[in-house]
Amino acid sequence: MREESREASDAELWRHAAGGDADAFGLLFDRHASAVYNFCFRRIGSWSAAEDLTSVVFMQAWRRRRDIRPQGDDLLPWLLAVANKVVGNAHRSRRRHRALLAKLAEEAPTPDHAEDVASRVDDERTMRRVLDELEQIPRKEREVIELCVLGGMAYADAATVLGIPIGTVRSRLSNARKRLRQTQIPIADASIADTSIALASETTEGKS
Repeated sequence: MREESREASDAELWRHAAGGDADAFGLLFDRHASAVYNFCFRRIGSWSAAEDLTSVVFMQAWRRRRDIRPQGDDLLPWLLAVANKVVGNAHRSRRRHRALLAKLAEEAPTPDHAEDVASRVDDERTMRRVLDELEQIPRKEREVIELCVLGGMAYADAATVLGIPIGTVRSRLSNARKRLRQTQIPIADASIADTSIALASETTEGKS
């Protein structure tokens, strides 16, 4: 891959990838894999599962590269939309996966990586607690919380993913915040992977 290609826009790299350029697709992966990975983690509550789901997202992207023409120069919104569907499929077997993860979390970490493993386990426990608490609110409101707050998705992108007007995204998010304040769900404490999740604030209100 030529050096100037590293400065190319997502749209340009995608066009090259659609023609079979694996290096161009690799650059897209380098740019967006971390964002997709963190998005999946905040939706599923497991680092290892998020890693697997991230692989699925990019595998689907590669397979569909000739059929999809993402709008604009930023590929990330489309990748997150794919990730949202992949995570939704994973949620169908979530209870079984969580039972396994709970069992694994009880196992002692290896001495050489004890601190890192302990941190990852703490993150997973926190996020799983958050996701469990979110089950208490209606599904439609939970979806916008998962996308806009846990996933950091802009309102306009969430509206596209859910197939609803952006005003509906805002109203559902507002209703969800009210419910969460009433039930005192401790999501404000779930700061995971350098992203502060604060439902009681309006920090994402400017995203549109």
